[in-house]
Amino acid sequence: METTTIAQKITLPVTGMSCAACAASVESVLKHTPGIADAGVNYATQSVSVTYDPGVVSPDDMDKALQGVGYGLIIEEDESDAVAEQERLQHEHYQKIKKSTIWAGILSLPVVVIGMFFMDRFTAGNYIMMALTAPILAFFGKSFFVNAWKQAKHGKANMDTLVALSTGIAFLFSVFNTFYPEFWHVRGLHPHVYFEAAAVIIFFILLGKLLEERAKSNTSDALKKLIGLQPNTVRVFRNGEEIEMAVRDVMVGDEIIIRSGEKIPVDGQVVSGQSYVDESLMTGEPLPAEKKAGEKVFAGTINQNGSFSFRAEKVGKNTVLAQIIKTVQQAQGSKAPVQKLVDKIAGIFVPVVIGIAVFTFLVWMIFGGENALTHALLASVSVLVIACPCALGLATPTAIMVGVGKGAEHHMLIRDAESLEKAHAVNAVILDKTGTLTEGRPQVTDWFWVQHMVDSSLHEIAVKAIENKSEHPLAQAVAGYGEKQRFPKVRKFESVTANGVRGVVDEKQYQIGTFQFLENEGVAIDAELGKIASGLRDEAKTVVGVSCEGKHIAVIGIADQLKKTSAQAVAELQKQGIAVYMLTGDNAQTAAAVAQETGIVNYEAEVKPDDKMQFVRKLQQQGKIVAMVGDGINDSQALAQADVSVAMGKGSDIAMDVAKMTLITSDLMLLPKALKLSSQTVRTIRQNLFWAFIYNIIGIPVAAGILYPFNGFLLDPMIAGAAMALSSVSVVTNSLRLKGARL
Repeated sequence: METTTIAQKITLPVTGMSCAACAASVESVLKHTPGIADAGVNYATQSVSVTYDPGVVSPDDMDKALQGVGYGLIIEEDESDAVAEQERLQHEHYQKIKKSTIWAGILSLPVVVIGMFFMDRFTAGNYIMMALTAPILAFFGKSFFVNAWKQAKHGKANMDTLVALSTGIAFLFSVFNTFYPEFWHVRGLHPHVYFEAAAVIIFFILLGKLLEERAKSNTSDALKKLIGLQPNTVRVFRNGEEIEMAVRDVMVGDEIIIRSGEKIPVDGQVVSGQSYVDESLMTGEPLPAEKKAGEKVFAGTINQNGSFSFRAEKVGKNTVLAQIIKTVQQAQGSKAPVQKLVDKIAGIFVPVVIGIAVFTFLVWMIFGGENALTHALLASVSVLVIACPCALGLATPTAIMVGVGKGAEHHMLIRDAESLEKAHAVNAVILDKTGTLTEGRPQVTDWFWVQHMVDSSLHEIAVKAIENKSEHPLAQAVAGYGEKQRFPKVRKFESVTANGVRGVVDEKQYQIGTFQFLENEGVAIDAELGKIASGLRDEAKTVVGVSCEGKHIAVIGIADQLKKTSAQAVAELQKQGIAVYMLTGDNAQTAAAVAQETGIVNYEAEVKPDDKMQFVRKLQQQGKIVAMVGDGINDSQALAQADVSVAMGKGSDIAMDVAKMTLITSDLMLLPKALKLSSQTVRTIRQNLFWAFIYNIIGIPVAAGILYPFNGFLLDPMIAGAAMALSSVSVVTNSLRLKGARL
C-alpha cells in the first residue's frame, strides 16, 4: 500500500546573503532541489520559508545544497537557539564590514590627496598609491569580487559585478601605466592612473553596506523578546510530587503551579487558587483579569499577587504566544519597494554597461585607425568608470538617512526604509484604543458627594488611605487621585475579591466598591448618587461607591481618559482623505463612547489579537494601504501584518520592536507628520534616481566616444572619475535638502 507524505513548511535562518541577488540565488537553488515544492527568501530577516516533502528531502539536505554555492542554513531544534546563532553570525558580519569600511577610508584618504594634488610632484606617487589601493581591493573590498564571481558562475550580474569590474579594470589599467608608461609616451599620450577612483569607489560602497547592515541588525529583537516572555523552567505536579523542569518538557495534562509575579508558561485552565493576571498580551487592556477555577490562562501573561495551579492544555508551538511569534516571524521585514526597483534595474543595467564597454572597445579597434588600441582602452575604461553605481547606490540610502534623522528631530523613530517608502501611500489607518487614543491607565474622572456633605475632604483622605492598601488598579487610581498626602492609619482592612474593600479610619467604618457590594453590606443606595452613577455608566466609566458608618456618601467615576490630541489627530487624518478605524478589546459601550468623542465612525469592540490581524488583511484585500497604530503586545500581530506599523513610545517593548515607526512622545498628532515626511522622502528618492540615471544616459555615450566623429572629443578616464564623483555629490546634496523641508 502506497503512503502519502504530507508536505511541511519550515522557516530557517540563512547565512552568507549580502544582497537581494543572493536571496534570488538561494530561492533558485532550493526550488530546483528535489522534494521542495516552494521556497521564499525574506532578505530583511535573513530567513527562508520552505514547503517540502520530508520523505524526500531534509533540512540538512537543503543546507548541503546551499553550501555548494556559498550559503548555508541554521538548523536548531529550539527556536531561541536558532535566533541566538543567527544574531551571533550577523554581529560578526557587521563587525567585519565595519572594520573593512574604516580601513578602506583610512587608506583611501592619502590616495585621493596624492592623486588630486601631488600626482606630478614626485615619481614615487604612483607606487605609493598602488601600494595603498592594493589592500583595499584585495582585502577590504574582497567581498565584491567574490560575490561577483558567484553571480558569474550562475550566469547573473548585480551591483557587485559592476563594482568589481570598474575598480578591477581601473586598478589593473593603472598598474600597467605605472610599470610601462613608455607604452603611452611613444604614442604621444600621458599614462594616467586611476588608483584614487578604485579606492574611493570601494570605500563608498562599503559605507553603504555598513549602513544597511546596521539597519538590519535589530530585526530579530522582537522575536527574541516574544520568545523571552516564556520562562525557561516551570514547577509541575507529577506522581504526587512537585518537580521543576524545562518548559519544553511540559506535556498536555500536566498540573502547573504559578506563584506571585511569575510568568505563565503554557496555555491552560485554572484548577485551584485565585489571583489577578496581567493579560495585556491578549487584550491590551490595563486592568488585570481575575482568575479562579475554570478560567483560561495563556502563555506569556504575568501573574500578579495570588497563586494558583492550572492544567496544561496547549504546549510548545500550539500556544497562543507561539502562534503570535510565528505570525510576527512570517510578516515582519519585507524588501523595500524602491530598493527592489533599483535591484531589478541594476540587473539589466550592469550587463548592458558591460556590453557597451565591450562594444566600445571593438568599435574603436575596427574604426580607430592608427591609435585604435589607445582609444579603445581609454574609451572602454571610461565607460566602466563613469558607469560606476555610486550615484545609483547612494540614491536611496542618503535620502533615507536624512529622512530618518529629520523624523528623530520631530520625536519619530523610523526603523527602516520600507516604512518611509510606503507611508505616503497610506489610505487607511487602524488605531488601537487603550494607550493609543487613551492614556492607557485608569484615572479618577469624577467624585461626587452626597448632598449637604460635611467634612468631605477628611472622608476623601480616609477613602484614599484605605484604597492605598489594595493592589487593584482601580484602587490605586483612587489612592493617587489629587494631591499627594500623608495617609492616616487604617485598621481592620479587608479585601473582598472583585467586589470592594473595608477599613476603619479614625474609628469610622468605610466600605468602598461596587454598588452590589454596598448593598450586600446593608447600605442603602442614595437616590441622587444612584442617578449620577447611571450617567457615569452611560459614559462608559467604571463606578465605585463609598459608604461611611453604613451610609452611602459618595460615588467615584473612573476611566481611561482620552489623550488631548487624539480627536485632533483623527480629524487631521480624515482631512487628508484617510479612512480611520478603531479596534479595541474593550466592551462595546466604552468603544462607542471613545469613538463618539474622537469622531471615529468605523470601530469594533471586544476584538482579539488575531481578529485585529485579520481586519488588517481584509482591508489589504480591498486594495487599501494600511497603517496600524498600537502600543500593546496584543497589537504585535496586526502591526507585523500592516503595510506600515506604528507604535506609541510609552507602549510595550514588543509593540515598538515589531513596529517600523515609533512615536516617542505617544502624541498621535505625530502620525500625520510621519505620513508627510514619507511623501517628502519618497519624492527625494525619485529625484535622486532620476539624476543618477540621467547622468548615466548622458555620460556613458560620451565616455564611449560618441562625440569624437563630430569634434574630436574623447573623454579622459580621469574626467570620467571626476564626473562619477560629481554625480554622487549631487545625489547627496539633493538628499540634504530634506533637512529644510517643513512638516
